[in-house]
Amino acid sequence: MAFSFFKKQTVTPDLSFLGVDMHSHLLPGIDDGLKTVDQTVEFVKELHAIGYKKLICTPHILNGVHNNTPKSIHAALEIARNALAEAEVPVVLDAAAEYMVDDEFERMVTEKEELLTFGNNNILIEMSYLAESNNLLKVIFDLQMAGYRPILAHPERYNFYHGNFEKYEELKDRQVLFQLNLLSLSGYYGKEIKKIAEKLLSLGMVDFIGTDMHHDTHLAATKAFVATKDFYNLVKNANLQNISLF
Repeated sequence: MAFSFFKKQTVTPDLSFLGVDMHSHLLPGIDDGLKTVDQTVEFVKELHAIGYKKLICTPHILNGVHNNTPKSIHAALEIARNALAEAEVPVVLDAAAEYMVDDEFERMVTEKEELLTFGNNNILIEMSYLAESNNLLKVIFDLQMAGYRPILAHPERYNFYHGNFEKYEELKDRQVLFQLNLLSLSGYYGKEIKKIAEKLLSLGMVDFIGTDMHHDTHLAATKAFVATKDFYNLVKNANLQNISLF
């Protein structure tokens, strides 16, 4: 006898309530994300099919690993836009960056180098998964004094904060915006990360949800998760700002 109540209830995916994905690695060949422009077109088509109307690509900028610049990112963006236009994919494609908070980034901020932003001067920042950046609070302050709005990428994935939830509260008190990875809510990154993701969401501490899309496995897992009622039940009461980025 089949016990259907053990099965996840499926729905037709519809992410139009988000509309905009503001964290992805879809530009071809410039970081650890997609490698070819054909992949970019394929992924954008798939993301459009589940409800996204605008995609803001955020390639890594990490000194010595992903040495991207506004010039290299804009060049990759132009290639991708041309390919999407040729394929007649009706999605707005834009780009910013995901900046690692390290000494080099602090120098860039201090010396007022060009930084890539989106929306209302939003800037996406991240840390290593091993330890908090020792200059995190200084960089956040300097960014804010320069008129930027820092968004911390995937805070739920920083395991070193899990036993000290007050760190999250301190960052929110400092007006830092939080971007949650969509797949964190599915358990893709592990049970503990899912637990923290749900807590941040339930407390109204999440401002944006992003795919952080890198590869085929991410795409397949995202499509599967947003076809379940579980996802919509988790986010239905969240005050998310994605739609404001049109």
